[in-house]
Amino acid sequence: MEEIIKINKVSKSFNGMEILKDISLSINKGSTVGIIGENGSGKSVIFKLICGFVKPDSGEIYIRGEKLGEKFDFPDNVGALINKPGYIDMYTGFKNLKFLAGIRNKIDDDKIKSTMKLVGLDSNNRTKVKHYSLGMKQKLGIAQAIMEDQDIIILDEPFNALDFRTNNDIKKLIKRLKDKGNTILLTSHNHSDIEELCDEIYIIYNGKIEKLTDDIKKKYFE
Repeated sequence: MEEIIKINKVSKSFNGMEILKDISLSINKGSTVGIIGENGSGKSVIFKLICGFVKPDSGEIYIRGEKLGEKFDFPDNVGALINKPGYIDMYTGFKNLKFLAGIRNKIDDDKIKSTMKLVGLDSNNRTKVKHYSLGMKQKLGIAQAIMEDQDIIILDEPFNALDFRTNNDIKKLIKRLKDKGNTILLTSHNHSDIEELCDEIYIIYNGKIEKLTDDIKKKYFE
């Protein structure tokens, strides 16, 4: 299979604390990969490194065969929901997405509206984002990550603050994106969601990353 993301011997520290220690990971195009681990283990850090939001202390990251930091600092065509997305509180959900879409001018209003509908938001809702529920903000973040038909989609805790029905709707959406051939990276505290959706699952523990196998499950979870 074609490799689309490669992390090669990457280490990253913050304030003198080493979060990731010489990790390597290869992700194939069109695969759905889950990353699990305790809070603070480095899941979000890996996603930020792939997006170019933070730089590794050592090692290399390749996106579609191109090394981050050489021809580009931020990879093109990557949609990401990481931590709590920043929005303009006084804007509606639609106006926030329109503002973000204006950075690249790749999509029109109809595409934004159809994406909002896809995640269960009403583009005509005049409610300002500051009055959105946590679940609505989460849906808006997912819409932003997919509205430009990004082929790599990174979703950090996409099910956070969602009710049961919306949780299932987002799982169905992820499955549709997977069927379209998108490469998807996920984290979730709910391991059953990860196991249902992902082709491969990796665990971060003590700064290292390894593929989750039955033996590893026994080591960490039993």
